[in-house]
This record gives sequence, C-alpha cells and structure tokens, in this order.
Amino acid sequence: MDLFGTAGIRGDAQSKVTPELALAVGRAAGADGDSFVVGRDGRTTGEGLAAAVEAGLLSAGADVTRIGQVPTPALAYAAQQRRGVMLTASHNPPTDNGIKLFADGREYDDASEARIEARVADDPDPVAWDEWGTSERADVLGAYRDAVAGFARGHGAPLDGLPVAVDCGNGVAGVATPQVLRELGADVTAIHANVDGHFPGRESKPTAESLRDLRSYVADSDAVLGLGHDGDGDRIVVVDADGEVVHEDTVVAILAEHYTAESEAGDPVVVTTPNASARIDERVRAAGGRVERVRLGALHEGIAAAREGGSEETEVVFAAEPWKHIHTAFGGWIDAVASAAVLARLVAGPGLAVLRDPITERPYRKVSVDCPDDRKADAMQLVEARLPGEFPDATVDTEYGVRIERPDGSWTLVRPSGTEPYVRVYAESDDVDDLVDTVTAVVRGAVEDA
Repeated sequence: MDLFGTAGIRGDAQSKVTPELALAVGRAAGADGDSFVVGRDGRTTGEGLAAAVEAGLLSAGADVTRIGQVPTPALAYAAQQRRGVMLTASHNPPTDNGIKLFADGREYDDASEARIEARVADDPDPVAWDEWGTSERADVLGAYRDAVAGFARGHGAPLDGLPVAVDCGNGVAGVATPQVLRELGADVTAIHANVDGHFPGRESKPTAESLRDLRSYVADSDAVLGLGHDGDGDRIVVVDADGEVVHEDTVVAILAEHYTAESEAGDPVVVTTPNASARIDERVRAAGGRVERVRLGALHEGIAAAREGGSEETEVVFAAEPWKHIHTAFGGWIDAVASAAVLARLVAGPGLAVLRDPITERPYRKVSVDCPDDRKADAMQLVEARLPGEFPDATVDTEYGVRIERPDGSWTLVRPSGTEPYVRVYAESDDVDDLVDTVTAVVRGAVEDA
C-alpha cells in the first residue's frame, strides 16, 4: 500500500481520497493520540471527508476539535501540543482532495506515515463503545491571524498604507492573508479572495500564467508588491511592481539572508533542498551563516538533522524549498501567510528592488531525460561516477542525487524523478545552455549503459 506521497495523501476524491479512506485514516491516526484538531480547505468534497475523518478518530477513542475552513498553516498552528488532520489537495484541481497529518504543528514524517499505512491495511475495529471520543467546534482563525501579525511586526518596517495586491485563487488564504496585511497597515487589493471549491478565478496552482490577473493589476496600478497563493495557503509566489514573477529562489534568498543576519546565534543555519539555487548559499554566507540541504519534501527532517548534528551555537533560522517556507522562530510548519506578512514588511523598508540587488540571478534551466524506472538506480550510479570528471574544479555532493557547484557559483543537479520515468537535470549558470548540454550528454550515456 502506497498511500502517502511527498505531501500527505492526495488524489481524486471519487476514486482515491474517498470517505471510506478518510474514515480508515482517521481511525488509524486516532491510535496516535487522544486529542486532534480537524480542518479543511474550500474544496466541495472537504466537508464530507472531514466528517469521515472525524468519525474515524472518534471511533478510535480520540477527541476532536473541528475548526472548519482554514489555511493549512492555521491547522498546523492549532495542532501545537496535540495532533491535527487537514483535508486539502493544495494546488491540485478541484476534483482532488487529500489528507495531511500533523503532530505538534509539524507534518508527519516518513516513519509516522508508514505506521498509519500499516494500520489502514490492518483495518482495526473501533474501540469499545464506551471509549469513543467526543467532538466540539472551535474558531482558531482569529488567534492564528493575530499570531502571524505579531510575528511579522518583529521584522522589517511598518506598512503604513503600502499598496499590496493578493491573489488567493479562491482558496482559503482568502480568509487569512488579506486580513493579516490589513491589520499590519497595508492598503490591500484582494483578487479571487472568496473561497470557492470550484476555483472559478484561476487554477489553484499559482504560476506566471495562472497569476495573469494579479500581474496585470500590479503592473497597471500603484501596487509595489503582488502575492499569489495556492488552494490551502502554504505556497507563495511574489510579483514585482512591473508585474513580473520573482524567481522563487530569489524570494528564499531574501528571507534566508534576513533571518541569518537577524540571528544572534554563533552558527545560524538555513535548510533547503538540492534543487535550490546557489544564490541562497551566497547570501546566507554573506550574512554569516551556512546552508544545509535535504531531499524534497523533507524540510522537517533537515531541520532536525541540522539541530542534532550542530553545536550549542547552532540555530536553524529558516527552512525552505521552492514556494514553501518554514519560519522556524514562529513555528515548525510551512506558512505562506507568514511569508506574505514578513515579505511585505521587508519590502516596506528599502523596497523590493533594493532587496534583490545583491542577489546574483543567473539563467536557469530544467531538463527531463527519459529513463525507465527500473534503470534509474544503475543510471544514477553511472552519473555519480562520470559527471564529476567533467568539472574537476567543482565541489560534488552525492547525498540527494549528484549536485555540482563550480567556483563561479553556478551549479547543476541530477536526480531521479520520484513519480515519473525521468532523470531530472537542473542547471543555473551564465553559460546555462552549454552546462545543460554537457550534463545531459553524461546522463543520456548513463541511461543507455544502465
């Protein structure tokens, strides 16, 4: 049984993430603790699936607090010192839904998810009739928004009427980000901010194309910043005053440099992923910190490893993968509402252009090389043996694929896709086409010989 992907359980609500599965996962999760909070995004299937999860939890003996439609980070905030279940498919189409499990504000790790899968397969009976849990309703949204605003006030400058546009894509960020920014003093224009599980305004995934309404508005107005979210409020895309999307690694670099510079720790650490740009490393080093990398979808594991492997002076000040940020001083969860608030206050000081100015933004390319699943392991072994020879002066890291960093700050990463029959090649360099040609030639040769 393979229920969990890199971000919980996700799939079609009629064929995969059904009420039957939600009931089974709820009962399996209920054995982990005696108190759960359950939330959902705005999808039309969310209410029924939340009811099924609740029934499973109650029948396993757990007490349930229902908090209704909230962003995923609000559910994580509410799940501190207890456990939580979020019904969301994030940026997937409206036909899908999903289940994410949390413990003390953090997403379940691989071992915990494996434990749930095993219980679902065993199909346990409910606990005795007089041991079932109880349920109640609660409103955590106000407390969460106040907490985000309070955290953001410790960074950057007052907004004082700063014109900001936010495209919530008809997702549940519409009940959080505009309100937080207004509480902080911004002049907010909200686009597609009504929660609607059909996502009529645009597709739920925020991309340069899907955010065309936001981009056009920002370019034609006095807004100095545009912010776009996905369906559950854990992703953020940033748009500059000209209506252009700011590269996601540049956004990470801005936040990473800020948190590193603000830290009083002797060893400030930023955790990111192998496909993240070297521009992040450059800015973190300039601010006196260092970067650790962990596989995609495992930021929480990377944070724990950095803390365990560090010294008394080590502090993980920030963690991020593309479009997803963990503000570790605020909480252990991915939170795009917090990102929106902090970024707005950073921009309110010198402006976005000044924040971007010291960041080296090189041309970037991503290429997929065909590779059958049964040849990936052998092909990657050959890539690991052959690719470093093409770059004798570079630094090589083989922990999560093969990552090559050249002395000029350019880099390339080769890693197998976890979901499709490809080996991915990422590259960032002033001579990116030549770099990609060199790397893909090695990868294709390795696939042929595997």
